[in-house]
Amino acid sequence: MTSLVIVDLTPINKEKMAEYSAQAAETLKPFAGHFIAKGAFDVLHGDMAHPAKAIIQFPDKKSAKDWYNSDAYQAILPLRDEGMSSQFHLIELLA
Repeated sequence: MTSLVIVDLTPINKEKMAEYSAQAAETLKPFAGHFIAKGAFDVLHGDMAHPAKAIIQFPDKKSAKDWYNSDAYQAILPLRDEGMSSQFHLIELLA
């Protein structure tokens, strides 16, 4: 079942974040993942913890978890953490 990784983020170093983003996109390919949305958003209700989001689509939950735990993605975590403060969430789409 199609799954999404939803990233809530606050940029803290735009140069590092751009470098991370380019590298992260490459790590998605072996897992059939791709970005479907990125950027600022409008809050319809409640408080906003982070001013931006990214949404990454995968064919299934296993692919998403395998990507996140892959050596290639884990290798760029220090760059991610230098570039942004973030939370990652995994959710399956309804059938």
